[in-house]
Amino acid sequence: MTSVRLPQNIETQLEQLCGVTKRTKSFYIKEALTRYLEDIGDYYIAIDRISSPKRKLLSTEETIEKLS
Repeated sequence: MTSVRLPQNIETQLEQLCGVTKRTKSFYIKEALTRYLEDIGDYYIAIDRISSPKRKLLSTEETIEKLS
């Protein structure tokens, strides 16, 4: 169990969304965190790959060829 204090403006937006959609706050909080965690995980993987001295860079032509 985790509790979170939200700024009033976010709380208000969340409550309005819940009222319109008939979904719970928990639903939207879980959905937002799931998407955020996926995105931030991808971000850190990208940063790690960009920072690697062993990375292989492809030209536009090579990229198009590999995707074809």
